[in-house]
Amino acid sequence: MSGKVLVFAPAPQLTVTVERSGDSDEIHVHPGGQGLWQARMITELGPSVIMTAVLGGEIGQVLRALIEAEGIELRAVTREATSGGYVHDRRDGSRDEVAEVGGEPLNRHELDDLYSVTIAAAMEAPVAVLSGPADPSMLPADTYRRLATDLGTNGIKVVADLSGDNLAAVLEGKPYLVKVSHEELLADGRAKEETREELLKAMHGLHADGAEAALVSWADKGALALIDGEVYEVRSPKFEVADSRGAGDSMTAGTVAVLAQGGDLATAIRTGAAAGALNVTRHGLGSGRAEAVLSLVDRVRLVRLER
Repeated sequence: MSGKVLVFAPAPQLTVTVERSGDSDEIHVHPGGQGLWQARMITELGPSVIMTAVLGGEIGQVLRALIEAEGIELRAVTREATSGGYVHDRRDGSRDEVAEVGGEPLNRHELDDLYSVTIAAAMEAPVAVLSGPADPSMLPADTYRRLATDLGTNGIKVVADLSGDNLAAVLEGKPYLVKVSHEELLADGRAKEETREELLKAMHGLHADGAEAALVSWADKGALALIDGEVYEVRSPKFEVADSRGAGDSMTAGTVAVLAQGGDLATAIRTGAAAGALNVTRHGLGSGRAEAVLSLVDRVRLVRLER
C-alpha cells in the first residue's frame, strides 16, 4: 500500500475567526470545509493526501496558498467565480456570523474538469474519501454515484462521508464504507427516532442500499459500526468537550488513515474513534497530534451486539 489518500473536497472555504486573548483581539485565517478538515487529520496520522477541489477568485488564491502550506497536495480546477468563505466573531465565547460568501454551482465544464482531475488522482491512492460541499447545490448528487462506481471498479476503497441526496446517490455506487451521524440519519428519514434499535435498522438499510460497511457517530454515546454483517458498539474514552464540531470528520479521517496503510477495518474504526474523541478537547477542527490519537486506540473497544 502506498499510504496515500485521495480526498474529494469540491468546494473548500476560507474561514476567518476573530477571538479575544487577554486584552487583545486575534484574527485566525484558515482553509476549511469538511474535506479540508479530514485531509488535515489524515496527513497528521501519516498518509500523504491528494486533495481535489475547485477554487476561484481572490478567496481561491488565498485558499490555494493556505492548503498547500499544510502539506496537502492540491490539484485544483480554477474558475472565475469566487470560492466561499465566512467570518465569525468568537470574542464573547459564542460564534456570531459577521459575513458569509457562498459559491455558485459548478458549470458543466468545471464539473467535467474536476471529475477528470479526481479520477487521475485516485489512480495513485488505495483509498478515496468523498466529502460534501457546505452547500449541496454546488454540484449534482449523481456525481457521487459516478465517482463511487468508477473508483470502486478500479479497485479503490471508497469511503463516503455524506448525507441527504448525496448519500442516497453514493450508495448506488456501492462504496466500501459509509460514515454518517445519527442526526443525519434522522434528518434523512432513515431512522424514525434516536434509539439504538432505530439506528441499527438504519445501518442495515445503508448496507442493503449498497454500502459494504457503515459507521454511525452518536454524539456523546460513541458510535455504532456494521462490519461483515455484524453490528458493534464503539466505546471510546470520554473527555470534557471544548468544541464538538469536527469530531465526525476526525473519525472519518482516522479510519481512512489506517485503511490507506493496509490496516483492517476494525482497527481503522478504533483509530477513527480515538481521533474523534480527542478532537472534542480542541478548538481546531480536524486537529490533534498523531501520538495523542494513537495513545488512545487501545482504550477504544468494539463490543459486538446481539443480533
